[in-house]
Amino acid sequence: MTEQTDDSLTPPRAVLVGIVGGSFSGLFGLGGGIVMVPLLTSLGGLTQRRASAYSLAAILPAAIVGSIPYLTHDAVDLISAALLVVGSVVGAAYGARLLARVPEALLRWLFVGVLVAGIVRSLLDGFGEPPSVDTAEGIPSLLDGAGMVGLGLVMGIASGLLGIGGGQIAVPGLSALFDFAPALAKGTSLVAMIPTAISGTWVNARNRLVHLKTAAIIGLVASVFSFGGASLSVVLPDNVASIAFAALLVFALIQQIRKALEKQGR
Repeated sequence: MTEQTDDSLTPPRAVLVGIVGGSFSGLFGLGGGIVMVPLLTSLGGLTQRRASAYSLAAILPAAIVGSIPYLTHDAVDLISAALLVVGSVVGAAYGARLLARVPEALLRWLFVGVLVAGIVRSLLDGFGEPPSVDTAEGIPSLLDGAGMVGLGLVMGIASGLLGIGGGQIAVPGLSALFDFAPALAKGTSLVAMIPTAISGTWVNARNRLVHLKTAAIIGLVASVFSFGGASLSVVLPDNVASIAFAALLVFALIQQIRKALEKQGR
């Protein structure tokens, strides 16, 4: 099933979504699609399906800009990123094909699950012990390499279907399964998201679910305003930022459930 895009997401609305989404992403050091999708449905007036498609397309410029500091500080494991990409480009294309076919109601409830997982992870970060500072070095073993390809596949499917970035799948996966330090996991995930977003967005564009110019506006504006949010984040302790982000996601979760129930009742 494919559907036409519409003009509900005007350039001013796209800029507003980019400003709010980028500021929150920079402030909390997280975000991506988990923040952008709810904004696109509320401020942008898009359906859940189109919001997922726009979010994935907007991730592309944000991932390019965001990966630069990690690359310059040698906080990217390029071999691991390449292994993630092997799985993620296939997964993103498949996920985007599913996006065009899965019922809108199911997409809403799947995103509810994403928000719940994000809340749990943020609370664990806020109340848990500081993460390990171990880093991954050298060429991964055959088993680890296969695991990274599999992780990339899951990341790609989630990105293509739900419009979320690697922060919800790859970053915790790399940290928990392969002992990546937080910065290394984020940098590696961002680099891997570049071809991942291209793969899924190519399918979404063919299915006419996204206007690429409008998505580019969102992504570029979000990239600029993420720096402002990041400058504010330095005054927030990590645990406070994580708990505040969880509170933001709880608000988004309530709105998402309300919309899902309203649509279901019609």
